Amino acid sequence: MPTLDRQDDVFILDLGDGENRFHPDWIASVNAALDEVEKAGDSCALVTAATGKFFSNGLDLDWLGANADQYQPYVISVHELFARLLALPVITVAALQGHTFAAGAMFSLAQDFRVMRADRGYWCLPEADINIPFTRGMSALIQARLTPQAAHEAMTTARRYGAPDAVTAGIVDHAVDEESVRRTAVEIAASQIGKAGPTLGTIKARMYAPVLATLRDHEDPLG
Repeated sequence: MPTLDRQDDVFILDLGDGENRFHPDWIASVNAALDEVEKAGDSCALVTAATGKFFSNGLDLDWLGANADQYQPYVISVHELFARLLALPVITVAALQGHTFAAGAMFSLAQDFRVMRADRGYWCLPEADINIPFTRGMSALIQARLTPQAAHEAMTTARRYGAPDAVTAGIVDHAVDEESVRRTAVEIAASQIGKAGPTLGTIKARMYAPVLATLRDHEDPLG
């Protein structure tokens, strides 16, 4: 399960050491960590990281298969998490040490910056291959955070991007060696701690107002 630590003024949210899929308990744990970050007020930043082969493999399809009647509220909870992270009033940096797939890739896009391991691991939106269409909220998030060309290719071809190609496509900001992924993310976050606060939150909320409205449309979350 996710754990929250603090290194000076940078919070580090470790998503776990498994596939880090979006089980309802996992989502609740991430939200509890974000509560702590927001309570800290100004002069802080957030790094999301993980341990092991995966950053996150996305939705918990096994849980969904066993709880089909909960599909709509589950999707709403995922959308709410994306929206919360996208508008969080602190600078956020994703440290992608391993595979980052599907909703895990969207989770990374909801953050301000991304650092990826250069020599191993993929960033991928596999929905076209696994026959699961993007919700309107997911589509809005991806298209707001990537160029039209990158969004089109990533969404329609399910391409697996290694770090060098992900940098070229503008999906991630930096590609570094394995030992430097988390450290580089913390350094970026630490350089931006002074930005935290209501003004940053307002800037993000206005910048991504259409995306946030779509993600928070509980009347038609599946679209």
